[in-house]
Amino acid sequence: MTDVEPFGLIVFLVSIAGLLAVLSSRISERIRIPAPAIFLLVAAGASDLVPSLGDLPIVTVERLVTVALALILFDGGMHIGWRRFRKAAGAVAWVGVVGTFVTAGAVALLAHTVFGFDWRIALLIGTALAPTDPAVVFSVLGRREIAGRTGVILEGESGANDPVGIALMVGLLAAGDAGGAHAIGQVAGTFGLQMVIGAAIGVVGGAVLLAAMRRLPLPSEGLYPLRTLAGALTIYGGAAAAHGSGFLAVFIAGILIGDARTAYKGEIVRFHASLASLAEIVAFAVLGLTIDLRALTDSDAWWIGLLLACLLAFVVRPVLLGVLLIPVRLRLGERVFVLWSGLKGAVPILLGTFLLDSGLTDAGRAYDVIVVVVAFSVIVQGGLVPAMAAACKVPMRLVEPEPWSLGVRLRDQPRGLRRYVLVPGAPADGSRIEQLDLGEDTWICFILREGELVPIRSQTVLRAGDEILALRDSDSGPDPAPIFRVPRPPERPQS
Repeated sequence: MTDVEPFGLIVFLVSIAGLLAVLSSRISERIRIPAPAIFLLVAAGASDLVPSLGDLPIVTVERLVTVALALILFDGGMHIGWRRFRKAAGAVAWVGVVGTFVTAGAVALLAHTVFGFDWRIALLIGTALAPTDPAVVFSVLGRREIAGRTGVILEGESGANDPVGIALMVGLLAAGDAGGAHAIGQVAGTFGLQMVIGAAIGVVGGAVLLAAMRRLPLPSEGLYPLRTLAGALTIYGGAAAAHGSGFLAVFIAGILIGDARTAYKGEIVRFHASLASLAEIVAFAVLGLTIDLRALTDSDAWWIGLLLACLLAFVVRPVLLGVLLIPVRLRLGERVFVLWSGLKGAVPILLGTFLLDSGLTDAGRAYDVIVVVVAFSVIVQGGLVPAMAAACKVPMRLVEPEPWSLGVRLRDQPRGLRRYVLVPGAPADGSRIEQLDLGEDTWICFILREGELVPIRSQTVLRAGDEILALRDSDSGPDPAPIFRVPRPPERPQS
């Protein structure tokens, strides 16, 4: 065991780096630079200072980032859930799929006509820069959560166009040097196969995993999140092995599981949220190790990337995606915010590594251009997202940390447990509990007001915004929901 000390030093240094990465969110809030940009730039600087860090094989980088993206997309799908997704499914599919092709074509045209790249490399650059990144979008928002259709469209677009962009890149690389109609047919066939198989396995795999979560009990609560993790990776691996899009499969599976009621759902959600945060750190840190800052500044890639990033942010996305958003019901401010918030991130750089691995001429220069575009998008666009949200009056809410929880463990799922949020003007607003017409078979268990529990007494007065947990016999008596939700009718003036 002569390598114990060197290995211990490696563990120590990696752990210190992990702690600094976790604490970077505090730094990000102070300096107004999104955390993913910090991971990327610090890793790139470290690889320049310690050249051995940059010796990580490209294949290893691709595999690590692929697993990280699968975890991020699964968590993103769960965050959306089926109920939210189906309200904007048409808009998400339209913007996520058609928008990816339109953006890829426009960027490819610019790369060829303005910057002189060969058509094949230009198409690959356009495809790499077409997808947006859900991890970056919500990292720059911090503790702020976008409400309404705007949030669903942004999350859904990022989740949908990642698989579309990756499948399109795979199709273009598989076509090789073929040209004309044969190349178009081969790319279309590969892309269609990836989408169909990925979607089918995502639906079937998500349904099977959900059934297992509901019907197959496990001996320990700690195993439930691990089962979901293993199930998600099984869905990804099965779809990829069947020549489908594993990323689309895990995203769909996450959506199907998102708002379904299952045992230990809270633990599962928190576990995958933490895992997605770790995956984001790993993805950007590992990708940063592939960047050579010295070579980047010595070539013309930096100014090409900056100019292309400006054209993408201020011309291509606002004009082309703006046209695609015309049929979508959004306010003008929400449209502007969606167009601005299409941030690039780990997926474009991952697709750039596919270029490095392809052996194509000018692939290294193209990769440097992609890195510069992503850096501009994350730092400049990402840093301005909160300000744009305020300027566009996009509905947002601040998600405060809740370190203390009160929970009750039950062996079976309670059938009569109901949660109500008291709306202003409802019959119960301003009423004492003893005045409520709840019937004999309804009992109020908890009242939560501004993050604190309220003692339950007959004289307790309810206020708008109270969260009320009630237990009732669903087979007898009327549902008390109207007294918490339906506003009072206006009182008639006395004659």
